[in-house]
Amino acid sequence: MPPVLLSPLAGITDLPYRNLVKSFGAGLVVSEMVASQEMVQERASVRARAELGFDVEGTSVQIAGRDAHWMAECAKICAGNGAKIIDINMGCPAKKVTQGYSGSALMKEPEFALTLIDAVVRAVDVPVTLKMRLGWDDESHNAPQIAAWAQGAGVKMVTIHGRTRQQFYKGHANWNAIRAVKDAVEIPVIANGDIVDATSARSALSQSGADGIMIGRGSYGKPWVLAQIASQIYGTKAPKIPTGQALIDMILNHYNAMLDFYGDELGNRVARKHLGWYMDDMNLSPEMRKRVLTQKDIHETRRLIADFPEHIQVAA
Repeated sequence: MPPVLLSPLAGITDLPYRNLVKSFGAGLVVSEMVASQEMVQERASVRARAELGFDVEGTSVQIAGRDAHWMAECAKICAGNGAKIIDINMGCPAKKVTQGYSGSALMKEPEFALTLIDAVVRAVDVPVTLKMRLGWDDESHNAPQIAAWAQGAGVKMVTIHGRTRQQFYKGHANWNAIRAVKDAVEIPVIANGDIVDATSARSALSQSGADGIMIGRGSYGKPWVLAQIASQIYGTKAPKIPTGQALIDMILNHYNAMLDFYGDELGNRVARKHLGWYMDDMNLSPEMRKRVLTQKDIHETRRLIADFPEHIQVAA
């Protein structure tokens, strides 16, 4: 399995998208973040998000929370249903997560965070991994210390986004700073942030000394890009990148998979962001783009997708 991983992205890396990315030959794909307590208590929205493809090889389930009991129980449920890897979220910068003292907010309480990590590792027999940032802010780059502690607790791999929480996604990921984490542990370290192609992937690996890379936003509209980068860097089989009618068929199949997963109304809304990313590289007319992204009738949306080639604008 090439060390080119799909990052967990809320509202993006649902089962239809992970299946699509996997179909091109990606390494590991990671689910959307699952709130541990809600997962255990079977709240519908979380369980829907957690149609996690448990038995699909190369799938990791990411859990979040700040209560050791709920996180351990959530990990048990996921592993019991066939999850191959449990990933702990300590990197999400979203305010609704950090205000609940979860996600990257845990990096402000490393000793407490370690109790959560330890509880999850002890709860399951499958490998446990950890995803975090460089630190909470520029005054507290404590990822190396946390990574070393996590390794001691039994974590098998750490992924580092090369920004602090306070940076959110501003500026550029500091891949050089990830090297301090690599120097602090013996387990694999994965570099994340601003990796979009083979060139940026090589730079991230060189600057960080990491063992692999994780790609998130760089995959938007290009579900084949992980496999493409893996082939260019690690010599794995190159994916067949769809063009023409094959691309239209892929988009239609992805759209239909989202309708099947979410139901027609919600699926159509969720699909809009993906359709927008696909259209970004098609040079479609603004009128066509607006029609697709405001259409409520799924049958009309399918017809519009099928007609994409007729609406591509030719550069003067």
